[in-house]
Amino acid sequence: MKEQNYLDCLVGVFGHPAAENPGVVIQEAAFADMGLKLWRFLTIDVAPDALEDAIKGLKAFKMKGINCTIPHKLRALEYLDEISESAKLIGAVNMIVNNDGKLYGENTDGKGFMMSLKNSGIDPKGKKVVVLGAGGASRAICVELALAGTKHITVVNRPEDKELAESLMKVLKDLDTEAVYAEWSGKYNVPEGTDILVNATSIGLYPNVNELPNINYDTITKNMFVQDVIPNPAVTPFLCEAEKRGAKWQTGVGMLINQAGINIEMWTGKKPNKEVMFAAYKKAVGC
Repeated sequence: MKEQNYLDCLVGVFGHPAAENPGVVIQEAAFADMGLKLWRFLTIDVAPDALEDAIKGLKAFKMKGINCTIPHKLRALEYLDEISESAKLIGAVNMIVNNDGKLYGENTDGKGFMMSLKNSGIDPKGKKVVVLGAGGASRAICVELALAGTKHITVVNRPEDKELAESLMKVLKDLDTEAVYAEWSGKYNVPEGTDILVNATSIGLYPNVNELPNINYDTITKNMFVQDVIPNPAVTPFLCEAEKRGAKWQTGVGMLINQAGINIEMWTGKKPNKEVMFAAYKKAVGC
C-alpha cells in the first residue's frame, strides 16, 4: 500500500515587520530543488510583546525551526534551552532548531556575512572596520570579524542605545580586538584609513527604500569596501552613494543566501544549492 503522509514540515521567520522578508522565496526554492515536498516556510509577523506566545506556538505546531529577524534576535535568547558558543559571544540568535521540543539557538548572520566578504575577495584580517548599528546583525558581524583577526572595529550607534554598544565593546575587547564606540548623534564622518564600511542597520529596508544612514558620504573613498546587510532592495541608496565615490561594494543578498543555506542544512541535514536560491531571489525581487 502506498504510504500516505500529508504532514507539513514547518519552518519560517518571526519578524516585525515581516511582509517584505524574501526568505520564503529562496528557502522554498531550495526545498523544491532538494525534493523536500512537504517542507513549508512561513513568513510570520510577530509583534515584540508577542514573541513568547510565538515561541510557544512554534513548539505546539512542532515546527522544525524558525529564523529570528528584527526585532527578535536579542530577546529570543530568553526562550531557548541551549545556544551555540558563537551565539553566546554575540548575545543574539537569528535561527532556532526545534529538537523534539528542546530549542537550540544559533547565529548564522555573521557566518553568512563572512562568506559574502570572502566571495568578494575581501580578507578582514588586520583591517580597520566601521560598522553602523549595534543590534543583532551588527553583533554577529563584529564578533565574526574579531574571530577572523580584524585589527580595529568602530561601532557607530545611537546614544539612546549606548548600553547595547558598550556591551558589544566588552565582547570585542575580550576577543583581543581594538574596539571603539562612536556616538551617532549627527552626520557621521567615516574615519580616514577605514578599510571596510558596513551598514548593519535596517535603514533603507523596503518599503523605506529611499532612506540613507546619516553619514558624510564624501568621507567614503575608493580604497574602501562597502557592504550593506539589507537584501531588499538589493542595491540600496547607501551602496549607490558608495559607488559614486569609486568604492567597491556588495549587497546584502549574498549574506542572506549564505546564512539561509546554513539554516536549511541545520534544519534538514542536507546542503541546498545556493545557485538555485539566488536565481529564485532574482526572479522574485530583482538585483
